[in-house]
Formats: sequence, structure tokens, C-alpha cells
Amino acid sequence: MVECPVCGVALELKEGTEKGELLQCSDCGIELEVTAVDPFTIKEAPQEEEDWGE
Repeated sequence: MVECPVCGVALELKEGTEKGELLQCSDCGIELEVTAVDPFTIKEAPQEEEDWGE
């Protein structure tokens, strides 16, 4: 179990979850990134910026 860093809801990560995996909070809908697996830690995933071909 980990806590959403945005809304604080408890999230249960599935067995086999890997570092770098993206998931979505079931309560607030924010996209989260798994930053470590032992113990599980998560953070808000970085927002992708538009690539205007520059």
C-alpha cells in the first residue's frame, strides 16, 4: 500500500509492479510514477510537454 501524494488516498499496487511504471490514482485521477519498489514509493508523474518540432 502507498499513499497518493496529491489526495492521500491509499493505493494498493499489484505484485509485479516495476520502477518507472505509470498508474492513475483511483480517487483524484492524477497520473503517478512508481519511483521505487522495495518499499513501494510513488510521485506525481511529470507532465509531457508539447513538442512543436523545435
